[in-house]
Amino acid sequence: MEFVQLFHTLWRPLLEIAFFSFAFYLLFVYIKDSGMVQALKGLFLLLIFYLAAETFGLKTIRWVLSHIFQISIIGFLIIFQPELRRGLTRIGQSPLFKLFVKEEKVIDEIVRAVATMSQRKIGALLAIEKEIGLKPYLESGITLDSLLTSELLLTVFMPNTPLHDGGAIIQGNRLAAAGCLFPLSQSQKLSKTLGTRHRAGLGLSEETDALVIVVSEETGSISLMDQGNVTRDMDEEKLRQRLMELYQPQKKARK
Repeated sequence: MEFVQLFHTLWRPLLEIAFFSFAFYLLFVYIKDSGMVQALKGLFLLLIFYLAAETFGLKTIRWVLSHIFQISIIGFLIIFQPELRRGLTRIGQSPLFKLFVKEEKVIDEIVRAVATMSQRKIGALLAIEKEIGLKPYLESGITLDSLLTSELLLTVFMPNTPLHDGGAIIQGNRLAAAGCLFPLSQSQKLSKTLGTRHRAGLGLSEETDALVIVVSEETGSISLMDQGNVTRDMDEEKLRQRLMELYQPQKKARK
């Protein structure tokens, strides 16, 4: 009986805490890679100064900061109106911000495309975004923001196409951009027989937590790069198994 009463007393506050925690998490995920972060830091700093002026009774400073704060909020809404609109659009298209994307489906599409490119010796450079955002590299290429399919990946990396030589970035279940520029690794452990495409893939894996897949244009061999480590000469089944293993930490964290 006491448990039932306790439940009736606490379920509303617990539900509210869970709701706002989830909402703030989604907000953080959305803004962490954008210029909005720096602007929010500025607003937070103004708020701290305002509270300090309120605490110590500095009326003139408090009056000035209150007006600056109001103007800053309006300016924030105007400057970042495209980002805010994009965020609302995402909410409408996917209420859970793609947190429940079926990784198996994404991996199947990637592996199918990579296996085909390997057989045909079509060079490819794919980066799968994880926790660290790839926005700086995404902006160096051509934005696609299309549903990821093996056919789309094959089209992007077809020889003599404008996007063939750059890297493609995968975010969730979407091909975010192609023709992107990745940093070249200076590592000496990479074989000198491997070219710029492999060095770019390794460089990105060294600077971020992205999973990078490279298909050699000369031999058709498949390489997987993760946190500066290179696994070469992978077949279709090994690649699928390794990608599934690397996706597991994200699935557990989300659950």
